[in-house]
Amino acid sequence: MNVDLIFRIAAIGIIVAVLNQVLIRSGREEQAMMTTLAGLVVVLMMVIEQISILFDTVKALFGL
Repeated sequence: MNVDLIFRIAAIGIIVAVLNQVLIRSGREEQAMMTTLAGLVVVLMMVIEQISILFDTVKALFGL
């Protein structure tokens, strides 16, 4: 298991949560929502990359 990936995802979550709270408290709800969505997209891209690597490994293992 890639622990580094877990730490990177957690760090993104923490940064997004802090930015979200700062933006909401300053009356910028729309920017807060966009920050949250951007963080989600970044994490999803990281996970999709890992899934792609997994599928490539499985294909190579079975000679597909």
